[in-house]
Amino acid sequence: MAKDKKKSGGESSTIALNKKSRHDYQLEERFEAGLVLEGWEVKSLRAGRVQIRDSYVLLKSGEAYLFGALITPLQTASTHIKPDPQRTRKLLLNRQELAKLIGAVERKGYTLVPTAMYWKKGRAKLEIALAKGKQLHDKRASEKDRDWQRQKQRIMKSA
Repeated sequence: MAKDKKKSGGESSTIALNKKSRHDYQLEERFEAGLVLEGWEVKSLRAGRVQIRDSYVLLKSGEAYLFGALITPLQTASTHIKPDPQRTRKLLLNRQELAKLIGAVERKGYTLVPTAMYWKKGRAKLEIALAKGKQLHDKRASEKDRDWQRQKQRIMKSA
């Protein structure tokens, strides 16, 4: 008899979300980027010990890098290495995506913000978004709209 295999190729499971980015920025276009990681970092990601809240993406010499992401090392990590939890990690994007991001950031004044980290086909992926900063009154307006949508759902549910 043949063994049953789990279908995990098409699924993606979330590792970390950056909810603060939706509050602070107007997110426009999203991109999926791979990450260059070390072995202990992958183990920490599988344990869910990552924080991307205060991280950001910078473009240097035609390449994208993730700054400020905190991947806390596990206690069982290898003893012969000294892990750096906030090291700079290179992002893997294709040439057309990099050209588009460089143009938007340098000419149009956008910011690159990581919004989510997840597994896709066994590989860690980072979703980054082109974003414009919100003013205080924009944040209040979006909060007001969100409250109204929630209240509208309650009214429709009770009716």
